Amino acid sequence: MFEAKSIALTIFVVSYVLFAFLSHRRAAVAVVGAGLLVLSRAISLKEAFLSVNWNVMGIFVGMLVVADVFMKSRVPAYLAEVIVDKAKSTAWAVLSICFMTSFISAFVENVATVLIVAPVALALAEKLKINPMNMMIAIAVSSNLQGAATLIGDPPSMLLGGFAKMTFSDFFFYKGKPSIFFAVELGAIVSFFVLYHLFRNHKEKAESIAPEKIQSWVPTFILVAAIFVLAAASFWDKGFSYSAAVICLFAGAVAMLWEKCVNKSPVIQGLKSLDWDTTFFLMGIFILVGSLTLTGWIDLFSNVLSQLIGERIFLGYTLIVLLSVVLSAFVDNVPFLAAMLPVALSVADKLHRPPELFLFGLLIGASLGGNITPIGASANIVACGLLKKEGYVVSFKDFLKIGFPFTMAAVTAAYIFVWFVWK
Repeated sequence: MFEAKSIALTIFVVSYVLFAFLSHRRAAVAVVGAGLLVLSRAISLKEAFLSVNWNVMGIFVGMLVVADVFMKSRVPAYLAEVIVDKAKSTAWAVLSICFMTSFISAFVENVATVLIVAPVALALAEKLKINPMNMMIAIAVSSNLQGAATLIGDPPSMLLGGFAKMTFSDFFFYKGKPSIFFAVELGAIVSFFVLYHLFRNHKEKAESIAPEKIQSWVPTFILVAAIFVLAAASFWDKGFSYSAAVICLFAGAVAMLWEKCVNKSPVIQGLKSLDWDTTFFLMGIFILVGSLTLTGWIDLFSNVLSQLIGERIFLGYTLIVLLSVVLSAFVDNVPFLAAMLPVALSVADKLHRPPELFLFGLLIGASLGGNITPIGASANIVACGLLKKEGYVVSFKDFLKIGFPFTMAAVTAAYIFVWFVWK
């Protein structure tokens, strides 16, 4: 067992280092790392398969198809035109798209949200003749932030809700006090000024452009229907097990069938054009992180943290938030949060305190910490993959320039709010 633990940790560390230096070969690194885990017998083939969050993969592939057809309908270009015409400047146009992303992400899983908004952002960048990289990064981090605001916004929120038996309304007011929603929104307000500071120099106003001719509204109807059904499905599939993937894959199949029948587009050619590079990268990431859980590394860390905290409430809360932020920048937040929830509950029990302080702090740190790096959250990976498809390779430095200040502002505000309300 010790050998398997050592192999898993070594492959994980080497893979993540290579992600930073070989950003254009991340999918290959992830797949090779996952393959080595199985070949070395650190984990079994079955364990590797089960480590992949197939619900997220289904969401990604299904919404990728819908987003592609949606883009071809020219509706995103039309929306971009409206935003350009109404906004006072490019900066406010970008901020408007980030606001739209935040609203959608509070009710739809983050990966799906990025795939929904990305065509609009890319069309806007094309209209304004600007590099879409910073805008897409801003969309990804905005999506991750608001995903923690409601029970149905993102898998970590669903995990917390299931563990603490919280309902949808409990995310707004819990036991008579303002809950996690208000902590996230305070963080959003503060981080909004960070985004404004980053984009403030884009004061130019786009020249008048010829009105876009919308090819069809059908892809838009498919997309909107998928959003509503996704939001509704979160109420009956609280464990985030399968329904979101089925809905998105079905929506993708309908969109592809419509594209085939109406525009006579070859199905095989459409499938080939999808972002399979990011698809395999996501699968590899799930397996790499899953190996740490399966070989006991996350449990070991959890036990050490519990002993370190002892009886000190403020230290315990601060450490949980800080470590969650740091680790979630590199480790997928779903398995991390799943391992840490019992730890937070145990710490609260030892201190004879209600667990909400530690549980909410854990969710804030784990959800928002992923915004620091391009590999810290699935939405970031997807955004970078879409940019790569457009010919823009995002480095760690590129992402950090936006992700780090955004995360620090949002986490600090939410951290202070939760402490004063729930201490």
